[in-house]
Amino acid sequence: MVLYKSIYEYAEAEYIVEKSRFIAHASPAETTEEAKLFVAEIKEKYKDATHNVPAFIVGPGMEHQWASDDGEPQGTSGMPVLKLISASELTNVVIVVTRYFGGIKLGTGGLARAYTHAAKLAIEEAGICEVREGVSLTYKFDYTYLSKLQSIADDSGFAIEDIKYTEVIEATLSCMSEESERIKSLVADISGGKAELINEEIKLAKYRI
Repeated sequence: MVLYKSIYEYAEAEYIVEKSRFIAHASPAETTEEAKLFVAEIKEKYKDATHNVPAFIVGPGMEHQWASDDGEPQGTSGMPVLKLISASELTNVVIVVTRYFGGIKLGTGGLARAYTHAAKLAIEEAGICEVREGVSLTYKFDYTYLSKLQSIADDSGFAIEDIKYTEVIEATLSCMSEESERIKSLVADISGGKAELINEEIKLAKYRI
């Protein structure tokens, strides 16, 4: 089940217009605290910049939204970036666009376009993904069944995330939540009911789109 869309990983992108340098930093953020920490880190790293304009949307329902113009004219920077994130239907995303002023004023419209374009480049670099609810199933079973599971994994809707080789095999399988009962039945069929399910855990997984 798809819970929401976000970005896949941290990325940055640079855009230069009229000698002003815009560096957009985009990162996943699961909480507002995490987003604020990222903003603080970028501001500290680029404290010599003219502006560090932040915007973030957090929460599966996009319920926590915040932006700042950081000294730019009101409505010319933070809000356009926030609108870009929202219009892209992304959440759990924080973006900080760092600007080094090049000496030529861009005007309010030019500023909005520049900040939006830089943020868009960073989002593209980070990659858009779907965040889905998944399940991890950890089994213990005899070595006899491992090769069979490995041979059908990719085509049967599950992946083998981890294998521990002891007196028996301990393997963790991952699948989408809606597929978990089918995968359990499949493992039972392959092992003749001898595979022991020792742990089942809900997790979130990212899939690039």
